[in-house]
Formats: sequence, C-alpha cells, structure tokens
Amino acid sequence: MNSFWFSPSYLKTRLKTGLIDRFDRGVWILTLIGLINSAAFSLSLPFISLYLYQERGLSMTQVGLVILLSGFASAIIQMIAGALADTFGRKPVMLLTSVASAVIYGAMTIFIGFDVPVMMIILTYILLRCALMATRPASQAMIADLTPKDRLTETYGIVRIGNNLGWAIGPMLGGFLLIGLPYAYLFGVGAIVCLITLYIISKYIKESISNSVEWVSLTKIFSAGKDRAFLWFTILSILLFIVVGQFISTLSVFTVDRLHFSEADYGMLLTLNGLMVFALQLPVTRILHNVSKSHVVVMGSLIYAAGYLMFAWTSSLGMAFLAMSVITMGEIVFAPTTLAVVGDLSPPQQRGRYMGFYGLSEMLGFSLGPMVGGALLDAHPDSALSVWGTLAALALLSAVGFYIWGRLIRKTVSLNGQSLSRY
Repeated sequence: MNSFWFSPSYLKTRLKTGLIDRFDRGVWILTLIGLINSAAFSLSLPFISLYLYQERGLSMTQVGLVILLSGFASAIIQMIAGALADTFGRKPVMLLTSVASAVIYGAMTIFIGFDVPVMMIILTYILLRCALMATRPASQAMIADLTPKDRLTETYGIVRIGNNLGWAIGPMLGGFLLIGLPYAYLFGVGAIVCLITLYIISKYIKESISNSVEWVSLTKIFSAGKDRAFLWFTILSILLFIVVGQFISTLSVFTVDRLHFSEADYGMLLTLNGLMVFALQLPVTRILHNVSKSHVVVMGSLIYAAGYLMFAWTSSLGMAFLAMSVITMGEIVFAPTTLAVVGDLSPPQQRGRYMGFYGLSEMLGFSLGPMVGGALLDAHPDSALSVWGTLAALALLSAVGFYIWGRLIRKTVSLNGQSLSRY
C-alpha cells in the first residue's frame, strides 16, 4: 500500500490532475516567460544602483531620482500599453515589447562597456525599464482572460512562483559573475533572453481576446480611474509600494555600503526571496483562499512593516536573512491578492487598461521608494532606525488604509455581480 502512494505513476497522475490541469496551458507558458524574464532582469538591473553610486559617483539621492524618473516614464508607458492590449490584443503588445527590450539591453551592454557619459546610460536605463514594464499589462490581462475569477489569486500565485524562481537564479548568478566579469556583460545576457522569450511568445502564445474590442483613444487610457473603489485601492497600493521599492535600491546600498556585505551576499538575499516564494507561494495562497481579500492585504502590509523594521537592528548576514524572510512572507501574502482584486474589479474588455493603471501605482511606488530611501540614507548615515523605522511606519499606514477600504467596499461596491463576501 505504501509503495502505491509513492509510485511514480501515482505521483505523476496527482501532479497532473491536482496542479497542471488546474490552470490553462497559456498560464503555464506565461509563467515560463515570467521566469526567464525575471532571471534576466534580476541578473543586471538590481545592481544598477551600486554601479551608479560606486562606479559613476552619483549620490544616493541622485540614484533615487534616476529611478523615480524611470518609474514615472514606465508607469505612463504601462498605461498606454494596457490600452493597446485592449485594442490590438495581448500577444502583439508582448511581441513588440520583447523586440524593444532586446535592442535596448544590447545598447546598455555597449554603453556601459565603453564607459559612455553617465547621462546616456541613465537615459538608456529609463528606456529599458519602460520596455520591460510595457509587457506586464498585456500578460496580466491575458492571465485574467484565461482564469475563472474564483481562481485568480491562486493563478497569479503560480505566475509569481515562476517570476520569483527567476529572481532566485538571477541575482545569485549576477553577484558571482560580477566577481570576474564587467557589469556590461550582464546586459548582454538580458538581450539574449529577450530573443528567447520573443520566440516562445510568437510560437506558443495564443491570443486570449476572441471578440473585437472598441478603439481606445488617449482620453480613455485613464478611464479606469473613474472606478472609485479601484482608484482608492491603487492609491493605497502606491503607499505600500514606496516601502517595497526599497528592495532594489536602498537595501542594496545599505547592505553593501553600510553593513559591508559583498555583492554576492546581497545577491544571496534576493535568492532567498525567490526560493521562499517558489516554495511557499502556492500553499500559503491556498491556506488564505477563504480569508477576505481586504484582510489579506492588511495582513501583508503589517508583515512588510515588521520585516523592514528588522533591518534597523541588522548587523550580520544571519540577521539580514531573517529580516528578508519576513519581508518575503509579506510579499507572498500581499502580491497575488492585489492582482486578483484588480482582475475582479475590471470588466473583461478593459482589463488591459485596469492592469496598466494599477501598474501606475506599482511603478510610482517602486520609483518613489528609492528616492525616499536614498534621501533617508543620506540624511541619517549613522541611524538605521531612522531609515527603516520611517519606512515601516508607511507600511503600517497603508495597512490602516486597506482596512478602511475593505469596510467601505463591502457597503458600497458591486464587483460586476461577484459576491462581496470575499472582501
């Protein structure tokens, strides 16, 4: 009997019926694409702050401003790309952005390799971030197209497992490659990866919009903001994403420059994040399946606050791993639920616009975050508590906001006919 339970044929059948067949084939292909792209992104771009700070002499405030400008630009591009995905389809937008990303990755390789003026590198970095982010509304809308609403949180959790497995691979590989290779080589790898994803999209992805849709003019790009429940959810998300945005820029400089960790150590912190999401995202999502979405986002915000506050007392790599573990649990709880909320609130033919508009909150938060964190690092070079305590307070404030939002939405909003009991 015991050998039956552990036989390869039984395990294969359980895996197929319990997991693989539970999600559309297109979801699995998008998960693979997300894994590959995340590995390329995290291989190179998390180290851009260190490059500008240590190699090109920019202050942390200036680095934060660069990331802020790139975030504003990519947020606008995401909204336009989301509207285009509603008009021309998801697949054409994904193809176009893959081509653009490959070209710009190649340009970054050349510019950093030949040590061109820093302003040219900054402008190219902004273009690269715009190209990479422009594909997200189309892919996220396609996932919502392919998934029943009662499985949205779980499906976005699956996609995030792929993304974070890429994050586990990329930073670790990037940190060790930087020991013996110039930084420019990492962007060359990114260009190759974009060409691989271009092939996968063109050959294996099928368009998920079967009916013709309305032409979306520039004036309609912001139409998702007329949905008051969605708008307030987006605004509150910006506040938390400011805190989450420390993950890439502020945390890298704090750990390497202030705590004197190596780049490989910082890469291992990001790898821990990716591995934890890979291992825990699906079981945690299933555990929280029957918990109201508003309570889940509050819970995630509080866990984020605790994790970032722990860095105020971090002095060793072990303590840093512990703090990163808490932050990652906040991410596991919070991230897939927010996309499920957006999918719930968005009408099917406007999902690209809603995803693009929500991408505005993420990009603005991730871009304001490094500027806020950089300014705090510059203003408090000897007080980690002032830096991380301020950021934890923002996460706590967002938790209060999400709690109030959840109470209000249960009273005033009809989610396209969906029961409000899940909120």
